[in-house]
Amino acid sequence: MVEPRNNADSNAKLEIQMLHDRLLVRQPSDDGERRSSSGIVIPATAQMASRLCWGDVLGVGNNVRNIKIGDRVLFNPEDPLEVEIQGDAYLVMRERDIHAIASERTEQGTGLYL
Repeated sequence: MVEPRNNADSNAKLEIQMLHDRLLVRQPSDDGERRSSSGIVIPATAQMASRLCWGDVLGVGNNVRNIKIGDRVLFNPEDPLEVEIQGDAYLVMRERDIHAIASERTEQGTGLYL
């Protein structure tokens, strides 16, 4: 016979740990309108080619080699899986789906900065 869980156990907070080569990323909210480098306002309804997005890494699996928590990563927003945690949307993706990393560690940088 299976004993029911008591309510104290069901309300306990459980820490999320990413597995293998998975990353948990928070994508900054898209406010819709953007500005070009020359100051032109681009409305949210403007059609654009595929764009890569920057996001902040909140968790890494134990097999992730080059990315650390706190790094900003460049990825294709069409690829990752979305998960909702406590009402906020996060993305789960593999390390191989990352195109670039922006971090304070500079081993093989491009000379460009965010």
